[in-house]
Amino acid sequence: MTIFNVINLAGGIALFLYGMSIMGTGLEKLAGGKMEAVLQRLTSSVWKAVLLGAVLTGLIQSSAGTTVICIGLVNSGIFTLPQAIGIIMGANIGTTVTGQLIRLSDISGSGWVLTMLKPSTFSPIVAFIGAVLFVFLKSPKKRNIGQICMGFGILFTGLFTMENAVAPLKDSPLFVQLFSQLENPILGVLAGALVTVAIQSSSASVGILQALSSTGVVTWGSAIPIILGQNIGTCSTPLIASIGASTAAKRSAIVHLYFNVIGTAVFLTGVYALKFAGLFPFWDQVMDKGDIANFHTLFNVTVTLLFLPFTKALAWLAEHTIPEKEGDAADLSMPVLDQRLLKSPAVALQQAKSAVEKMASRTHTNFVKTVSLFDKFDAETASSVAHREELLDKMEVAITDYLIRISDQEISESESHMVSELLKFVGEYERIGDYTVNLMDCARQLADSEWSFSRRAQSQARLLFEAVEQVQAIANGAFVQLDPRQAAQVEPLEETVDRMCDAMREQHIVRLKSGECGIEPGLLYLDVLTNAERISDHCSNIAARLIGDEMDDPDVHARKHSLLAGQDAEFNARLATFEEKYLAPLGETEPA
Repeated sequence: MTIFNVINLAGGIALFLYGMSIMGTGLEKLAGGKMEAVLQRLTSSVWKAVLLGAVLTGLIQSSAGTTVICIGLVNSGIFTLPQAIGIIMGANIGTTVTGQLIRLSDISGSGWVLTMLKPSTFSPIVAFIGAVLFVFLKSPKKRNIGQICMGFGILFTGLFTMENAVAPLKDSPLFVQLFSQLENPILGVLAGALVTVAIQSSSASVGILQALSSTGVVTWGSAIPIILGQNIGTCSTPLIASIGASTAAKRSAIVHLYFNVIGTAVFLTGVYALKFAGLFPFWDQVMDKGDIANFHTLFNVTVTLLFLPFTKALAWLAEHTIPEKEGDAADLSMPVLDQRLLKSPAVALQQAKSAVEKMASRTHTNFVKTVSLFDKFDAETASSVAHREELLDKMEVAITDYLIRISDQEISESESHMVSELLKFVGEYERIGDYTVNLMDCARQLADSEWSFSRRAQSQARLLFEAVEQVQAIANGAFVQLDPRQAAQVEPLEETVDRMCDAMREQHIVRLKSGECGIEPGLLYLDVLTNAERISDHCSNIAARLIGDEMDDPDVHARKHSLLAGQDAEFNARLATFEEKYLAPLGETEPA
């Protein structure tokens, strides 16, 4: 085998991988981003989940891709771990489709029909049709179909290039010896896993093995461990995708690994037991593309059927490998909004209010976690904040839709008013979540740029965060209890936060002028003040709505102006208390 054969082999692998990639991308685009929605709807049982995982993976040609989608859904709280296990099992079956397509190149015969069925005949035609659709048509759907067709043609072009490049290897004693060494099950599994990790696709690595089978030196004994190792190697992509994700998402990735590792161990033990019992007479016979495709399918189907009764055991194993962090499970799940309760609007409203209470709790949790990042930035904490914010966005859509459905029922005037108010509360909490993420981005930029605030600025920021955290806690407690008296404590504290931000801006400008703070971190500090102040403003809106309901006074802003006029003794007393606690310390001098 010459250097030119090596170059052709590299080019063939590149075309093969590129063809798989653009074909999968085209299929995903053609699905219109609906894969996640389909996954959510059709996973009511493990059998359905397995079937769905197999079909989707067969379409997008990537078990790792399907598993990564699953991890994303589990991470956002939309999927549970048991739902994900079924999809993951099915994905392993679906990934065998590529091998079955490639085996078509072994079709032999001289008839016109058989000749047309050979990929060497029809793949260039499919690629040409795809190119015409992709280049000359403007319709996105037709262009996506064209991309799929081009990917299919490029895939087989790469396969044929690989076959031609490795053809001289059949006469190489070194290559024959290498494959005989791979009959060692440990070395074979390791080789299959490493190649798959390198190219991030078990379908592609099986295709490469099928191309090598054309040399006539790939025997059953050498290929079986490699194929089993390829299934382990494909777990690397989901494991990488789960880094920094929620505990449940990490468990989904580890289930994928356990499923393939345990399945490989069991299957390998069974195969070698048959060999030693003399029941594997074709062990040293050559495997062709069809044999490789069939064994790959047999392994994945058998292991899936074997593990179907043990999905709970897999979940248990994953849960004990990656223990639950305190509060994670409750804090990263979608609220239950049962459509059947819409026939009882009063009950449905209580369910909707409970869901909004979850939003309130999660915004508060995110704020507490976010402000800790200004002392020491932690990527895992930041990731959990981002995931919780994604869930808050999904909750806003789900709760809003549910409330609108409630309003379509026959409801009383008071229930209609409650629907309207809950819609406003949902909006307030969603905005609080957005401003909290803005704060996290500030903390990330501070850490990434290796900037730092002055000691005085840091001290004042901590005091501000403490005040805003208390505003949130009071407002949330008032909302949960629907308690206007507790809500009345929010406005004086919110006014204190406003005055703190004004004072801190003035003092910060002085530090900027004196050079105590740098320009870039100084501007970032002003962003921090703005976002913290706006979170406090939305807490004030929440409290004002609760008080307005009690007083039957919908004019929130007029009531705020009235309080600030200084005529309310109770408000003035609370304002003085909060200013003493939070505003007064801003004027105290701290050693540099």
